[in-house]
Amino acid sequence: MAEDKKEKPLLEVEGLKQYFKINKRHTIKAVEDVSFAIYPGETFALVGESGSGKSTIARSIIRLYKPTAGTIRFLDMDISSRISRRENHLLCTQMQMIFQNPTASLNPRKRIETSIGEGLDIHHSDWSKNRRREKIMEMLIKVGLSSEHAACYPYQLSGGQRQRAGIARAMILQPKLILADECISALDVSIQAQIVNVMKAIQQETQTAYLFIAHDLSMVNYISDRIGVLHRGHLLETGTTKELFSHPIHPYTKSLLSAIPTLNPAEGKKRMSVSYDYSTSGINYDEGEYRLVGGSHMVKCTENEFKRWC
Repeated sequence: MAEDKKEKPLLEVEGLKQYFKINKRHTIKAVEDVSFAIYPGETFALVGESGSGKSTIARSIIRLYKPTAGTIRFLDMDISSRISRRENHLLCTQMQMIFQNPTASLNPRKRIETSIGEGLDIHHSDWSKNRRREKIMEMLIKVGLSSEHAACYPYQLSGGQRQRAGIARAMILQPKLILADECISALDVSIQAQIVNVMKAIQQETQTAYLFIAHDLSMVNYISDRIGVLHRGHLLETGTTKELFSHPIHPYTKSLLSAIPTLNPAEGKKRMSVSYDYSTSGINYDEGEYRLVGGSHMVKCTENEFKRWC
C-alpha cells in the first residue's frame, strides 16, 4: 500500500498474514494481508475492536510471532525471516515495546532500577556503575518519576508510576521505534493524559516513532499523526488523523467514530449512532483493494463500494 511520503520509512509492513493453526481442520486467520509504513518521528495508530488483530501485528513486528506470510522491513533489514546476530542486536536496541499491563511486565522480585537498567546491562556491559546509574536516574526524571523510586519494588508503585517505569525501560536504549500496545488502557483517565503527554514530550526530544495501539479514539486523535483502522484482521482504512476524523469512508470507520463520547450535552443529543454488522453488510473484505481517496487517505473496498461510499 503506497504512502504519500518522500522520506524513507523506518518500518515497512507488506502483505502481513498471521495464522494460528488450532488443529487439522481449523486455522484462525488473525491478520490478513496488512500493509502500512511508519516514518521517523511520527505516531501511527492502529484502532479497532478487541480481537481485530492489533496486538498480533505488534507481536509479529517485534518477532514474538513468526509471520505466516508477508515481509517486515525495519531500518532496511528484512526481519520477517531468519536474521543474523548483528541484525538481532540492532533490532533489540532500536525497537522496544511498552506492554499493556505494567504490573505483569515488571519483575516483582526486582527493584525498578534493576528492571530499567537491564537493557544497559545486556547491550552496554562496558559502562561503569556510575554511568549506568546516571542514565537510569535521567530516564526516571524524564518520565515523571523521582530518583527515590529507583529503590522501590513494583508493588510499592501506583499503576501510573509502574507504567512510567515501563516507558523508562523501553526508552533507556534510545530506540528509533516504540510499540505501545494499549499502554494506557488499564489506567485512570487523568493518568492516561499524563502518560501520553510524557510520550509526546520524549518523542519531540528524541524523534522516536510510535506504533500506538488503543481503543480510545479521543486519545488516538490527540497523539497520532496517521491512523489505520482494523477489523477482522483486515486493514480497512488509513490516512492522517485529520482525514479520518473529518471524512471517514468505510462504514466500519464511521461506526467507530460515532461511538466516541462527548462532554457537550447539546452535541450528544444531535449525534447519530452508526451501526455496522459485517455479516449483514454485504461487504467481503477479501475482495476489496486499496483505493486512494485523497492525500494519503486510502480505503479497502471494491470499485462499486468505492463509488457508493464516495
